[in-house]
Amino acid sequence: MPIIGANAGLAAGFGAASSRDNRLQALRMDPYSAFNFLVEIEGILTGGFSECSGLRAEVEIAEYAEGGVNDHVHSFAGRTKYPPLVLKHGVTPIDTLWPWHQDVVRGNVKRRNGTIYLLNNMRIPVVWWNFKNAFPSKWAGPELRANSNEVAFESIELVHEGLSRPELEQWASKTIGAAAFALKAGGTLFNR
Repeated sequence: MPIIGANAGLAAGFGAASSRDNRLQALRMDPYSAFNFLVEIEGILTGGFSECSGLRAEVEIAEYAEGGVNDHVHSFAGRTKYPPLVLKHGVTPIDTLWPWHQDVVRGNVKRRNGTIYLLNNMRIPVVWWNFKNAFPSKWAGPELRANSNEVAFESIELVHEGLSRPELEQWASKTIGAAAFALKAGGTLFNR
């Protein structure tokens, strides 16, 4: 039975394995866990976030109904829109994003680039999204209730001018470099 997908070429190299099941198990590519991520802004890890949303890009579509063409409407690609990135985390004494937001409130807008890293089980970055020219546009503090024992969370929204993901060659070289760094650092890239 043929193997379909990106690992088909790799599967051929595992001919010495004891069985076909062992070869497939060795090539198993499980999805990454959504809770295992880091946010970096201009080279600084900005803290442990519990949630990151807004990783979206949407191309506006302009439709044109051509006269005499009744079986479809023409669609044309327009601008790309990026919603704000929303970062949520528990309130702690160390806060790197509040001063940045306060600078924007005072009219001193400093745009920054950053990256959201999705990590594997060894805490090595495997997929990441770069955002560019971001600044905080909204901050929301925790909801405080005397009858609650929940963690106090705050959130910040970052407007930005686009998302990108590295090309395959960049991804491979950075992943290999991160893995080598992790091995030198004792097996994990970022210790908890």
